[in-house]
Amino acid sequence: MNFKLLRMLTVSFLLLLTKGMVAQTPVMGSTAGYVLFTSTGAVTNTGISQITGNVGTNTTGGAITGFGNVNGNLQIGNAATLLASNELTLLYTELNTAISTGNHAPLLGNGETLTAGVYAVSGLTTLSDTLNLDAQGDPNAVFIFQVSAPFSSTTSAYVNLLNGALACNVFWKVEGAVSIGSLTTMRGTIVANNDAVDLGAGVTLEGRAFSTTGAITLNGTLAYIPTGCGSPVLSGPAAPVLGSAGCYALFSGNENVTNAGVSYVTGDIGTNVGLTTGFDPLNVNGTIHPIPDGSTSACATDLLVAYNYLNLLPADIELIYPDQFGRGLVLTPHTYLLNAATSFTDSLYLNAAGNPDAVFVMKIYGALSTSTFSKVILINGAQAKNVYWLVNGAVGINDYSIFNGTIVCNNGAVSLTTGVTVNGRALTTNGAFSTAAVVVNGPLGDCSTLPVTWLSFTAEKIAKTSVLLKWSTSNEINNDHFDIQRSSDGINFTDIGSVPAATNSGTVRNYSYTDSKANAGYNYYRIRQVDRDGHAKYSVIVQVTVNRDQWSVFPNPATTRITVRFPEELNNAVFTLIDNTGKKVYSQSRTIVNAGELIDLPLNNLTRGIYLLKINSDKDLRTEKIIVQ
Repeated sequence: MNFKLLRMLTVSFLLLLTKGMVAQTPVMGSTAGYVLFTSTGAVTNTGISQITGNVGTNTTGGAITGFGNVNGNLQIGNAATLLASNELTLLYTELNTAISTGNHAPLLGNGETLTAGVYAVSGLTTLSDTLNLDAQGDPNAVFIFQVSAPFSSTTSAYVNLLNGALACNVFWKVEGAVSIGSLTTMRGTIVANNDAVDLGAGVTLEGRAFSTTGAITLNGTLAYIPTGCGSPVLSGPAAPVLGSAGCYALFSGNENVTNAGVSYVTGDIGTNVGLTTGFDPLNVNGTIHPIPDGSTSACATDLLVAYNYLNLLPADIELIYPDQFGRGLVLTPHTYLLNAATSFTDSLYLNAAGNPDAVFVMKIYGALSTSTFSKVILINGAQAKNVYWLVNGAVGINDYSIFNGTIVCNNGAVSLTTGVTVNGRALTTNGAFSTAAVVVNGPLGDCSTLPVTWLSFTAEKIAKTSVLLKWSTSNEINNDHFDIQRSSDGINFTDIGSVPAATNSGTVRNYSYTDSKANAGYNYYRIRQVDRDGHAKYSVIVQVTVNRDQWSVFPNPATTRITVRFPEELNNAVFTLIDNTGKKVYSQSRTIVNAGELIDLPLNNLTRGIYLLKINSDKDLRTEKIIVQ
């Protein structure tokens, strides 16, 4: 008690000293790790919500209900929640006693722009339309709203951060209930004192929602802890050492490896017991080991070492609903545990938060199966070479799926069916292995005599609509040229350019190509390396997101509609929504769209999932991913 009193007195004294100065970021303590927390009350979810951060209550019993998989830990009535409860009291006190820099009427938004400061707001307060928070180039700018009564937002209200403003520096202290209207995009840490917090359907919260005493409810919410403000850079665990197993794209330690149809593979293929059959050497950028040999023996040994390391790796987060894996879930660099057979549906996003060396490990104790068209999507610097899947059971990657990472299967069969793309490896210690018309982009290292040894392939946005592609090679043998291919969905690629090759070279060669007409939205790139005899091999797939200034599609995720805002006049504009099977589910044409015009597109009849919105006009083609909840 003496420590807490001393801290409160110190905070009050410092605030008095800083009167007239810019507000300081409040001290959050362990509450910084929570995205949802209440000292007294239940936390209840409805629908499919995507949550990154811990969820907690200091109330004992079954006080957290209705959640699917959460990218964080559920904490209920334990020592961690007691500490967070005490520190939430201190955070509330610090916000409540901050010296205000000005008063504000109880209506926020409607297009207004506010600069950093402490705003005292009296009376029932509403956030309406758009509120702009302008940091004026100062990344340390702090915004504190001291609301003296209950707080609510209208449907589709939007908190917009400008000129370096960060959600981690925005705070809402509310005396009473908080009710965030459906489809609102909210930013900052909300602290409701002695009342409940309700996040309406489809709300996006970049921040946190806390209550000192009251329930927290949410419905189809996207909520995630903001980055910045000294938060640690996530790196995940140390990667396993694959040894000679790293040279293989497809391998079984103790069963046949068979292929049907035309498959393209980069990396070695083999088994240490049985036969490897059905692969066309012209389509394999590596060595096919038709029968066991010294290389397959070394691979089997090294694969067991890698398996043992992954198997003993402690998990940071348990995903408690393995049968609901995917479904738009966003994961950050950690070791995850799925303690049963796992069904992967739709999409999984792996977010490296800007750290290209971040490692992700999924430990699955049971079989792994995917839906058709499932996707592992790498965002914010995540790389396939840093993703590992430990599966204690059979693996079935279904038709036209895109899978990123190295699969280490133990005592289970592996099946890659029609149209599957694997950016990584699929290896099993013991089990039959079958492929059917697949593309496997395996290791880039020089593990065998290859026409081209790939050293790197990167993509970087360099202007509004331009993406710079760079790649390097060594030991080129009879190489003719590189075809650059682009896709908006990661499945269907088209040629956009070509670069001549060195033909024969034993030194490192660096190449580049600039795509000056990149699609707005998601852009997937790969390179087709073509030999002088016409044989072709493919690089790994890399992804870049391009957002053009002043374009906006909101809300996203959405439920009943989305709105598109344009920066300039468009002629002959066509709006098309495409589901994850490639089927067109909605189309609207407009002869002229005026600059700044808002176009509403209905989503009422669409099932939950991920869709592509394609906007085609006389000026360009824009593609956006839309999540329908």
